[in-house]
Amino acid sequence: MPVPHPTQPQLRRTLLRDNAFHLLRDAIVTGTLAPGERLRDTELEHWLGVSRTPIREALARLEQAGLVHTVPGRSTVVAPLNPRQVHDAQLVVSAMHELAVREATPHLGPTHHNAMRTANHQLAAALEAGDPDAAIAADDAFHSVAVSAAANHAITAVLDQFTPLLRRVERLRFSALTGRDSVAQHDHILNLCTQGDAENAARATRTNWNTLRPLLDLPTTPAPHQHTDDEGHRVTHPTT
Repeated sequence: MPVPHPTQPQLRRTLLRDNAFHLLRDAIVTGTLAPGERLRDTELEHWLGVSRTPIREALARLEQAGLVHTVPGRSTVVAPLNPRQVHDAQLVVSAMHELAVREATPHLGPTHHNAMRTANHQLAAALEAGDPDAAIAADDAFHSVAVSAAANHAITAVLDQFTPLLRRVERLRFSALTGRDSVAQHDHILNLCTQGDAENAARATRTNWNTLRPLLDLPTTPAPHQHTDDEGHRVTHPTT
């Protein structure tokens, strides 16, 4: 029997779920939804204009990415910034971008190089204007050239899962003077790509992503649903 074609309601549900995910993710990354803030279904339905089902699906994806924390049947809150989780995500993301550049460099042409150059100019302009959100978008655009050219779906899937967790830390980098180092590092990566030096371009890419490491040494914030009782035992309860 032939596989049936997707129906319009199924397509609409997918679009609603993805849209809810992206809006919630961006609100968490930018700090619009602060760590520890409780996410109530009714409020999210009103804000996003969608039903509870795509919202719950989006929240499940966000929890998998480490951006929200859920106590089943009780509450869902924006997760605090967990240095250990961010450190682990940074190792994975930097390795994926290194692999993407190594795989993509032999296939990059003038159009790709121009796209990377344009993105880096936009990054420099965003940093000069003190706009961390525009800087993140430009940084994304620069690195996405190699990721797209590598055409490795496994790399894309891993980056989709773990990159959002790093965005919260990247805002700190692009809000500080240290973010300006990325422009020079991107120029170096681009020069190596134009020379077809895949190995050194990949290494330079890893170095670029490793500049996040100094920002990972942040104090660990306890999850908002936990406290310690008088005898030193950890107790879990819903956030109010």
